[in-house]
Amino acid sequence: MDLTSLLIVLVVGGIAGWVAGLIVKGSGFGIIGDIVIGIIGGILAGWLLPVVGISFGGIVGSIIASIIGAVILLLIIRVIRRAA
Repeated sequence: MDLTSLLIVLVVGGIAGWVAGLIVKGSGFGIIGDIVIGIIGGILAGWLLPVVGISFGGIVGSIIASIIGAVILLLIIRVIRRAA
């Protein structure tokens, strides 16, 4: 992965994490935590969405897919935190 790709992943993950934090209120991870969750959510969405037959194109599609992945990840983390 070159520097440009890494920067794009970080920016898309940051945007996705921030929006997912707004959608799933009360997560309490802060901006850095939301960015990390957005990046991990983007990776999750990049793997999970094509498996179920959903695909988005372009940078906007990547942001939408990352938001979906980050929201799913935040909901999973919330369930685990409540169970503990």
